[in-house]
Amino acid sequence: MKICIAQTRPVKGDIEANIVDHINWINQAVNQNADFIIFSELSLTGYEPELAKELAIEIGDTRLNGFQEISDVKDIIICVGVPTKAKNGTCISLVIFQPNKERSLYSKQYLHEDELPYFVPGPPNSGIIEAKERIALAICHELTISEHAEKANKNGAKVYIASVAKTVNGVAKNNPRLAQIAEQYHIPVLMCNCVGKFDGNIGGGQSAAWDKQGDLNEALNKVSTGNLFSCI
Repeated sequence: MKICIAQTRPVKGDIEANIVDHINWINQAVNQNADFIIFSELSLTGYEPELAKELAIEIGDTRLNGFQEISDVKDIIICVGVPTKAKNGTCISLVIFQPNKERSLYSKQYLHEDELPYFVPGPPNSGIIEAKERIALAICHELTISEHAEKANKNGAKVYIASVAKTVNGVAKNNPRLAQIAEQYHIPVLMCNCVGKFDGNIGGGQSAAWDKQGDLNEALNKVSTGNLFSCI
């Protein structure tokens, strides 16, 4: 299975512009015969908590239809980050497009304390995608929660992928945890981050992949956009 990590520079609050950019990266992944592509946390809006409520969408938002069309025609799974509307507030979500299937959501269940004024936890969800390999999804802070990785392992995950929005310091702090997950559960671990400005910070990039022993296989740089491909 060939997985693509898309390290992008989201345009603050501009869903339409970011959709165009995402499709560009997806087409590049398709040309490299990728089976799966994932983007960073809140990639369609940028990680902007103060704007999230007004930017939040429903899962059926027609602006996302192009992703489903590509998924169906090119046989690729696509995960994009966007705030979504819930009955009790706004969730940090990944919208998942699978070939010829109804689109679905994975919403962040473990929030950082800084997020609590803006977001609510997502509903219970295994975060597992059934693909050529069983993939477990994590969104940013969740990777630091031991119960999250443990649950993924119990659910039979063969790959663990974290979609994040982190600064250079945040990446340095959390990379050892990602390596630990890989080594502890003997599965490949991947991390997808952004570059550019977000929420008064700068995305630290360095999207990366670790092997089953917890060794770093490859990483993108701190400042540039790009695709990282990993064969699982």
